[in-house]
Amino acid sequence: MTLPEDLIALLRQPSPCFLATLMPDGSPQLTQTWVDTDGEHVVINSVQGHQKVRNVERDPRVAVNVCDPSRPSRYYTIRGQVIKITTEGAASHIESLAERYLGGPYPWYGGRDQIRVVLTIRADSIRGMG
Repeated sequence: MTLPEDLIALLRQPSPCFLATLMPDGSPQLTQTWVDTDGEHVVINSVQGHQKVRNVERDPRVAVNVCDPSRPSRYYTIRGQVIKITTEGAASHIESLAERYLGGPYPWYGGRDQIRVVLTIRADSIRGMG
């Protein structure tokens, strides 16, 4: 499924984003996160071993909500699957996200020994509001 241009624009700015994954018992787990795109997929950076990463390693189905920071009632909901999990380029990716969201270098919450991962999400359905 092709991402709409308006959604791509939101993914390329410091937009609030929420990622829902599935716990082992099937219950939802929701995390606020930074978000990005490669122009074709939704891209999220996380830390190896965090709950959301463990969840998508077991079950790749996710839902993502991305809001317009200037008009929160305007948002997109994306349902899809994590199609790739990689550490390649993840540390530099979090630095570029920090520039976007914080205006400076990533403060490495939790320490520099964390292993960053990039989650690539294929959209199976997209719904926009507002």
